[in-house]
Parts: sequence; structure tokens; C-alpha cells
Amino acid sequence: MEIIIIGRGGQGAVKAAQLLATSAFLSGYEAQAFPMFGVERRGAPVSSFVRISDKPIKTRAQIERADYAVILDATLLNSRKIDARTIILNSSKLPAKCRGIDADAIASKIFPKGINTVMIAAFAFLTGIIEKDALLNACKEIFEGEMANKNIQIVEETFSSLVKLRKK
Repeated sequence: MEIIIIGRGGQGAVKAAQLLATSAFLSGYEAQAFPMFGVERRGAPVSSFVRISDKPIKTRAQIERADYAVILDATLLNSRKIDARTIILNSSKLPAKCRGIDADAIASKIFPKGINTVMIAAFAFLTGIIEKDALLNACKEIFEGEMANKNIQIVEETFSSLVKLRKK
């Protein structure tokens, strides 16, 4: 499975890829995460890539056609061609063929810069590929102290919000 994470510099697209790959590994998969950016500045578009497989991953090439695109900033949806079967978008208003959640609203309750964790939790919930416990453990592994606690709270709040939405 191949995933592209698209955001703006400073939103945590690279950290999101690391969190997703670590969660996949803790769920029993092989995983690979890598960013693509040049001399970008804060706010410029950034992409990160994740591969998840139950077999060893031998390719290191950039992902051209993804199974999923996780988009941290809805303004990037139409700014470039996104070749993915499923798009998970940070938005309160989802266009056709997109799944998603208002990550900004959830993150603002706990930690405004945590939209990347909201989006990875949404990916885990919506796809069922990553176990929630693995994601929580990945938060403990990647973040330290209060940052780990805030990211764990974000995962819990995201799952809770998506369960409520599913019941409607």
C-alpha cells in the first residue's frame, strides 16, 4: 500500500509519515517513510510518502500513484494533480470522492499544531489498516513528555469524533 501525505511546510507532513510508518510497523507490517522537499520555506507545499506491506519493501522510488492521499491543508487539493484512489482530507466540507474530518477543529481543542496526528488517526480509523493501540504506542515512541500526552489525547478525540459521526 502506498500513501502520499501532502501539507505545507510546518504542518508536520514529515512527522505524520513517520507516525504512520511507526504505527504500521507496530501493527506487524513492514513500513517505509520518506519526505520530498527541496529548499522549501514554511508554508510551501511538502509531500511525504509511506509504504506499508506484509512483505519486505525493496523499492525506494517516489510514489506516483497512491492508494491513499492524506491532505493536511484543503487548499492543496486543487493546487496539484493528486493521483490516489482515496483522498482523506482535512476539511469541514468534503468534496465528492473525499473522506475526511475537520482536523483543525479537533486539534484546536488540545494542541493546534496537532492536525498531522488527527489526520493519521483519521486514516487509521477510516481504513482499519492501523490498530489504534499501535498508533497510541507510536505516539509514545515518537513524541516525548507533554507532547506525547497531547498527541495521545488527539488520537483518542479523533477516534471518538469519528465514532460519533459514523452513528449519525
